[in-house]
Amino acid sequence: MNNKLTTLEILEQWQPNADNGDFLTINTIECHTGGEPLRIITSGFPELRGDTILAKRRDCQQRHDDLRRALIFEPRGHADMYGAIITQAEREDSHFGAIFIHNEGYSTMCGHAVIALAKCAVESGVVTQTGEVTDVIIDVPCGQIRAKAFAQDFPKNSIITKVCFDSVPSFVFADKQSIEVDGIGIVNIDIAFGGAFYAYVQASSLGLTLTPQHQAKLIDYGKRIKDAIIKKISVQHPFEADLSFLYGVIFVQENDGDDPTNNDVHSRNVCVFADGELDRSPTGSGVSGRIALHVAKSEVPLQQSIIIESILGSQFNVQAIEKLNYGTSEQNYDAVIAQVTGNAFVCGKAQWLINQNDPLKHGFLLR
Repeated sequence: MNNKLTTLEILEQWQPNADNGDFLTINTIECHTGGEPLRIITSGFPELRGDTILAKRRDCQQRHDDLRRALIFEPRGHADMYGAIITQAEREDSHFGAIFIHNEGYSTMCGHAVIALAKCAVESGVVTQTGEVTDVIIDVPCGQIRAKAFAQDFPKNSIITKVCFDSVPSFVFADKQSIEVDGIGIVNIDIAFGGAFYAYVQASSLGLTLTPQHQAKLIDYGKRIKDAIIKKISVQHPFEADLSFLYGVIFVQENDGDDPTNNDVHSRNVCVFADGELDRSPTGSGVSGRIALHVAKSEVPLQQSIIIESILGSQFNVQAIEKLNYGTSEQNYDAVIAQVTGNAFVCGKAQWLINQNDPLKHGFLLR
């Protein structure tokens, strides 16, 4: 036993040095929101250039995309890993900025990440806790996001138990569209923006079941539908070309009421985004777009909260808190501000070493 302990103690003393390689060291906090991972990069990533978050995002794409792959891909990550790079704030009243990364590249918005970032920012002291409710303001690619972190029994207990955030203006881009998809047939879709553009599909119309056992088929259908839409429909944001792309496909399954223990749940969301990633959470920007659809169709009134669950059964509350007009004279929308509520959990801290002598230093993916 003593020899084993001595061996472990010796292993713990290992440190990167010139003898065993030329290393870049990157530190992270590991979190999840509703089961969806978030790797928050806290130090070691090169400073990004640009006066705006979108400019910093472009700089990361152009100069440091190898580090995105190194942190998201195997062996440090996996095909469904998700991350956030912390930056300086763009606006004077924001606390910090964030750039979101995944297996395909860079997101424009991420609700599950905002929830985890707000919780970690307050619990770590990066944002000073002001009471039972603390405002956390974050600059992200689609705009400024205002979040609130809630603590029970403050100041006796300072642990954040939930976070809500107000979306950027969310709107319906196109409804009641039909598209031919290879291997599937005619698919009926709505397209809405909730910080990113999503196509929404009723799962029952395709005979899909939104459970973990059917994840392979959901990913396959999601990728096929996304590819077909991209070829047929040009998605345009009224202000930013960098936001003008279809990010994912969201399958929706209404609650049929057969399970009396689940009557509070309005519906289930399964989002397939980026390069076939399946969101473990209900998708924060996705439910923002969905509530815009529900309000536009007079299915859910303003300021009525609904619960949307994920493929794992984890839940977000969402409501439209305000209506507004959004866009330009050429591209104008009846939009809403969605408020999304959930919780995140810290599950680790890590130090990642990128050895410049490693031929696989930038990662790889096997699926």
